[in-house]
Amino acid sequence: MPIPAYPADADALPKALFDGYAHLAWRAMLTEVNLSPKPGLVDRFNCGAHKDMALADFHRSALAIQAWLPRFIEYGASCAKLPPEAVLNGLRPLGMACEADMFRATAGVNTHKGSIFSLGLLCAAIGRLHQLQQPIGAETLCATAAAFCRGLTERELRRNNPQLTAGQRLYQQLGLTGARGEAEAGYPLVIRHALPHYRALLAEGRDPELALLDTLLLLMALNGDTNVASRGGAQGLRWLQQQARALLENGGIRTAADLEALRRLDRQCIARNLSPGGSADLLIVTWFLARIA
Repeated sequence: MPIPAYPADADALPKALFDGYAHLAWRAMLTEVNLSPKPGLVDRFNCGAHKDMALADFHRSALAIQAWLPRFIEYGASCAKLPPEAVLNGLRPLGMACEADMFRATAGVNTHKGSIFSLGLLCAAIGRLHQLQQPIGAETLCATAAAFCRGLTERELRRNNPQLTAGQRLYQQLGLTGARGEAEAGYPLVIRHALPHYRALLAEGRDPELALLDTLLLLMALNGDTNVASRGGAQGLRWLQQQARALLENGGIRTAADLEALRRLDRQCIARNLSPGGSADLLIVTWFLARIA
């Protein structure tokens, strides 16, 4: 599939500005994976419930993806005059090429496929809004990404196919729409819950890493995480949501002493082979949008 070309005046686009946004997106990926301890997820302490990936894989992956992030922004700017629902078709080959570089960097391990999808959409939205001289903020970016994805769940999840993908199977069995549904809805878990929560904790003077861990718990409690459901079914998903809610109801992650509860949950997730990768992807989006604002 050919990678879309940019218009002749693409060099006139503000490279330094776009590189700045792309740098923030790269930092968002690194911030999430280095955050520790995270239940069931790869972090600085262990590989969570994963036997095929480690911290270094995520660092290599993020570096490979970094080179593509400005191109998502440039593409969004270059097709700003197209209807928003026409943008996704042009983003797909960029995303697939970016994924190929990710897989080369990790020797075939899927570390950041979800983030390529979400950050690719948001970076394209940055380019579009900049070109249209519209405000670039968390709400406008998510609304623009939603417009790009209009009809996506209907096309890719609800229609019957002879060979079901994992996402289609989880939709049919449990009604979970995963990353597609969250994007098409404009990232409501981030905009309505995670981002205000994270901002409020920072405004209170909470340690930034503890605030981010607390925000991860909130996402785990609310998210119909297809990564968890694919490993543990509906029962595993309910269990993890309940565990996260219980920790939040007990005060969440306020001080370093509270980290022991996360370490205990991490051990339980590893024993149950559960990894909230979808919530981790949304945490990346949350940190990125917080910095954009």
